[in-house]
Amino acid sequence: MHFTIFLILILGISIGVLIDYLADVLPYKRKLVAPFCTICQSSVRWQDFFAQRRCSQCAAKRTLRSWLIRLFLPLIFVVLWLFPTTRIDFWLGAIFITVFSLIMIIDIEHRAIIYPVLLPAAIASFAIGWVLHGIVPTLIGGICGYLIMLVLYYLGSLFERFIARLRKRPLDEVALGFGDVNLSATLGFVLGFPGIIAGLTLAILLGGIVSLFTVVYMLAIRRYRPFTALPYAPFLILGTAILLFRP
Repeated sequence: MHFTIFLILILGISIGVLIDYLADVLPYKRKLVAPFCTICQSSVRWQDFFAQRRCSQCAAKRTLRSWLIRLFLPLIFVVLWLFPTTRIDFWLGAIFITVFSLIMIIDIEHRAIIYPVLLPAAIASFAIGWVLHGIVPTLIGGICGYLIMLVLYYLGSLFERFIARLRKRPLDEVALGFGDVNLSATLGFVLGFPGIIAGLTLAILLGGIVSLFTVVYMLAIRRYRPFTALPYAPFLILGTAILLFRP
């Protein structure tokens, strides 16, 4: 038992390092390259990257994200192993956490859902959905996720144009991007039909709650800017994860 947990920890640490590396290089290069400093763009030796050392050129520290993902992902894997859910087994759950943690991190840091990550995520999600629900509910879930979010995307675009016309200048940020539409289709594969409807509903509720608290906080510190958008991928992914891993 203890040896198994040790192996799960090693797996979690390894995947945490992999996600940390991919979150550094893919948003900038869109392909696998040697590690580099995201501040000064100078090359970083692999041993320095693994050891979390400062950049040798600009002395920049590794980001808080880098430390957190390497610390918490192994713990999440151990918890998933010790307290399994009946809805999804450990290995499928580990694949989901790995792929969508990377998507979430990149969207939070860069406000982008990039295809080099989304395409493998779609393949993995379809495989997970096929195992959990069968092929037909998986396909319908993906289609519904895409169409529902597509409607919301166009409604959001109309609202943004209306507000921009009232303000006589374009908005600095948009609420939903087309990457969110594609991500919803991918998560639709995972949840199947009708699960994707519950997943999107939960994501919208989570987004609304966090947005409300964000507005209150920004008003309290007098730094509120109207129509400041939050990255939406984390809410979509969290809504799916809650349904997928609930007891």
